[in-house]
Amino acid sequence: MRKKSDLPQKDCAACGRPFSWRKKWAKVWEDVRYCSERCKREGRRK
Repeated sequence: MRKKSDLPQKDCAACGRPFSWRKKWAKVWEDVRYCSERCKREGRRK
């Protein structure tokens, strides 16, 4: 089992906060740009 600090991280395109890899993003990690659905909605408005 990995520690959370060992997981890859990215910065959210909308809010700029760092977020960590999640298992549900395993197959699409390269395409993930936003940390949450809220940021995804906000990012599209701009």
